[in-house]
Amino acid sequence: MTPAPAAGLCSTFCRVLQEPLPGTAVVATGWVVVEQPGPWGAKAPTQSHLDPVFGGKFDDDCKKADVRFGLIRSPGRHADAVRRSHQVFVASTTPGRSWLLGGCVADPSELTALDLGAVARGDRTAVLPSLPGLKTVDDPIVLVCTNGKRDECCAILGRPLVAGLAERVPGRVWEANHLGGHRFAPTATYLPAGTMHGHLTVDTAVEILAAADRGETVLTGLRGRSTWTKRGQAAEVAVRELIGELDLDALEVVGEAADTVTVQHADGRSWTVPVTSAPADPPRPDSCGKEPFAMPILHTGTPVPGRAR
Repeated sequence: MTPAPAAGLCSTFCRVLQEPLPGTAVVATGWVVVEQPGPWGAKAPTQSHLDPVFGGKFDDDCKKADVRFGLIRSPGRHADAVRRSHQVFVASTTPGRSWLLGGCVADPSELTALDLGAVARGDRTAVLPSLPGLKTVDDPIVLVCTNGKRDECCAILGRPLVAGLAERVPGRVWEANHLGGHRFAPTATYLPAGTMHGHLTVDTAVEILAAADRGETVLTGLRGRSTWTKRGQAAEVAVRELIGELDLDALEVVGEAADTVTVQHADGRSWTVPVTSAPADPPRPDSCGKEPFAMPILHTGTPVPGRAR
């Protein structure tokens, strides 16, 4: 059972003020995560037992390629330093080209050989020879943010969620160093699709994983799919809510204008979704310990059907 957020935490402000979740996922068409036991600092790629020179450069290279880099740990207690191989997962999130690869490396620096451009394009054929040992992973995995050095909410709310999931779906949940959106804790990413959910409980997290096994998602707590821009995420969720579409690959964001986003269904239908941004009222902190401010909040209007292809 996930504990209720305590007063003063950024996640408490978020829940009390009923801040909308759609459009708050990170933006990345691909993901690369590597197992690194031991403590993590607020900026884990350079503040952990991972070599900081490698961690900083690889993180920068991933950002340039539109790929999200992160550290993961298996649930439970960890020794500060363990001589062992490191589990790696590489994912493409694009609809129709979503896949998950997994393997082990003796040293995380081996990831420098990975073809990040191919990861971002969803070109599995090019990715596989760039890092020998990677193999297709058939079952989706869950990454739960637990890094208390990054934000208190992630430790207080994320770690009990990981513990509960480890009992219910062993081998398919990992602690993650940072997923963005601390105020939506406990928050998680489901790979390979790259869907992100917030305000999770063990039951809802298991339900979402079961849906992912079917190639579907769940609308409860859905922050968006990292494939799209934040405006695109909000619009895609709005269409899903309108028509009750759960199939992960049924919808694509195909166009963005100043105040609208166009979302298209695989069956040819399309919708124009009004998406606007307004300062938060009242102001609120986006992380524990920070001063409240009028952060921009995305709002969607009713999707307007277009002409089918």
